[in-house]
Amino acid sequence: MSFNWSEEAEKQWDERADSWNERSKNMWESGSRSGIIPFLTQYMSQDHHILDIGCGDGYGAFKLYEQGYQVTALDISSVMVQYAKQQLPNGIMVMQGDAQQLPFSTDTFEAVMAINVLEWTEKPKQTLQEWKRVVKAGGYLCVGVLGPTAGPRVNSYPRLHGKTVICNTMMPWEFQQLCLELNLEYVDGYGVLKQGVTKDMYERLPLELQQSVSFSWIFMLRNGG
Repeated sequence: MSFNWSEEAEKQWDERADSWNERSKNMWESGSRSGIIPFLTQYMSQDHHILDIGCGDGYGAFKLYEQGYQVTALDISSVMVQYAKQQLPNGIMVMQGDAQQLPFSTDTFEAVMAINVLEWTEKPKQTLQEWKRVVKAGGYLCVGVLGPTAGPRVNSYPRLHGKTVICNTMMPWEFQQLCLELNLEYVDGYGVLKQGVTKDMYERLPLELQQSVSFSWIFMLRNGG
């Protein structure tokens, strides 16, 4: 039987939705995602319309909304979308959709936020091109990519046994090269440190080694058109 990546991704994220909903608030408030919104607000004006791709239960979209942004939230999982619709204010549009084929016109948004989403797509290059398509020239893409030490990378391991998986691993420096080829300018970034790596150890390292010890790397990119 042929393997349908999108259908399998929807199924697996539906199964993980309850667990994700239990953990997401802590991740955004005090955990691995707590620095993302303060980082993003340095570059995006409050009048910007931001698309949150892979929104999960919507807590990240809520954090954007709290900052005064106009927010549209999208996730492939119908269960995640139901959580988001139940928990988010009416001012946030929430919809089910595939990150690889966005249901929006070209140049719809001033910005995109997609945290640890690209690794779960079948064709990362085409997906990134699709994200760029919906962002206006000069707009921003805030993208999180799993670092080499990230635990979720274990989801790609079964491929070594010839099994089909929905986790398409890449390194932060591979992603950065891909952005360069697609005329997405690297503006800024920071690493979410793996437990056991101290700030003092981290700050003395060059960028490539900082990325190599990270749990995830958060990129700020500008759409060069």
